[in-house]
Amino acid sequence: MTIKEMMERKRELGYTNKMISEKTGLPLGTIQKIFSGKTVSPRKDTIQALESLLRPRFSYDTMRPETASALRDALSAYGSAKKPGEYTLEDYLALPDDLRVELIDGVFYDMAAPRTWHQAISGYIHKQFLDHVMEHKGPCFPFMSPVDVQLDADDKTVVQPDVLVVCDRDKYKSGHVFGAPDLVIEVLSPSTRKKDMQLKYHKYGNAGVWDYWIVDPANKAEIQYNLIENTPPKIYSFSDTVPVLIWDGACQVDFKEMYDLISFMMENAE
Repeated sequence: MTIKEMMERKRELGYTNKMISEKTGLPLGTIQKIFSGKTVSPRKDTIQALESLLRPRFSYDTMRPETASALRDALSAYGSAKKPGEYTLEDYLALPDDLRVELIDGVFYDMAAPRTWHQAISGYIHKQFLDHVMEHKGPCFPFMSPVDVQLDADDKTVVQPDVLVVCDRDKYKSGHVFGAPDLVIEVLSPSTRKKDMQLKYHKYGNAGVWDYWIVDPANKAEIQYNLIENTPPKIYSFSDTVPVLIWDGACQVDFKEMYDLISFMMENAE
């Protein structure tokens, strides 16, 4: 969450600075400086404590009706009556394979079924990465959704990025990735836009992802974040070539070639 989002959420909940200090254990002076604007870059552990209190909790009302119904039935089938924020990897793995959800900080979030053009974009980028790895070798390996990623190396968060690259092969365990990938790409859809651009942006940064790409088909744009150096994002169009940070630009993705290849799908999308 951004500081602005936290301030809005603070107003929604009616919390005072003193109440937030008591609920999070953070010093009152720290809270006052953050919400007065005096502190613009709080420490990572401070942000995490505030997010755990202020982040909006899961509600079935935020999901597509069919997903909400299926999730409710699946959780009740084995007697899970936990509160949002308390769900774990065990609960996630107990769900039916065809139920598309992610688990973030113990809260379930809906995943829309990808459109054809969505898969085409992911497939094109994955191929560029795989071709680079096959030509240059090295330890890195690209994956394409669905691959479970225990992002924080705990049992409270399991995400499925559209494309990811893992350079530490020891992170690949029992069919999933345990820890932060080096590169993550999310292709936006209307139902995941806010989650990918806000919630997952912060999660990936806090977990240690280096290179984060958000591909925005609706605006024919690609946003690249260097989450390690925390520099301003670079914005590219579907006419540009984007360098891959983790390979020092030795691999580049030609978005013009990609769009020329799949434009017929996007132009006929609903």
